[in-house]
Amino acid sequence: MRIVGNPRHLALLRSRPAIGETDLLHQNGVWLLHAVVDSPEAAQSEPANGFLGVDLGIVNIATTSDGDRFCGARLNRYRERQNRTRKRLQVKKTSSARRLLKKRRREEARFAADVNHRISENIVAEAERTGRGIAVEELTGIRARVRLRKPQRATSHSWAFAQLGQFLTCKAQQAGVVVVVQVDPAYTSQTCHACGHVDKRNRRSQAVFHCGRCDFVGHADYNAAHNIAARGVVRWGEVMRPDAAPILAAS
Repeated sequence: MRIVGNPRHLALLRSRPAIGETDLLHQNGVWLLHAVVDSPEAAQSEPANGFLGVDLGIVNIATTSDGDRFCGARLNRYRERQNRTRKRLQVKKTSSARRLLKKRRREEARFAADVNHRISENIVAEAERTGRGIAVEELTGIRARVRLRKPQRATSHSWAFAQLGQFLTCKAQQAGVVVVVQVDPAYTSQTCHACGHVDKRNRRSQAVFHCGRCDFVGHADYNAAHNIAARGVVRWGEVMRPDAAPILAAS
């Protein structure tokens, strides 16, 4: 049987001595073959240079302690446009509207997965390049912790935060990068990473953090990512290597 597909995927299949379970699917007029292959994991490297903190949010899906923000106006416009179209189709309640809703749900899921793949690849590549681990806040209950205005609520519930965490973990394992995904997120948005001062008034707006003690001013998500990086060091020292905790430094 001849298989036609993405050259990269075909090369991956040819490089594996054994292929696991396969499923042949017919979707939207196209036949798809889903094949399971084993991907070897790299040996886990010690995070000698500390941790890269990742803050997850609504306006910016992910912000790192290096100052990289993953989102932007184009992505937000897409999510808002999809939300408006979904509402319009739901009101019609016709068979064609239901078919379109089902199709759009699949498109949105593919879009979100693609964005999450690209975000996780960038974060893992940077951590691997700089010899650091990755620290991510606890993913459970993330929506309940974030205070949102009414227009933002549908946007937050439409994003696959858990999927992003899974992609980060899987790609990091393949690259041999340590991932700590159980960092306590409490007060990371209210704590100044420069002096440690905690006050809800430090968070002046969604984007602005201004410490009332040391006068540090910066992007609020960037500040939170620094706090997550520091807590990643502590968490790694407590759970994995108690003797290494004083050596590492957050970044």
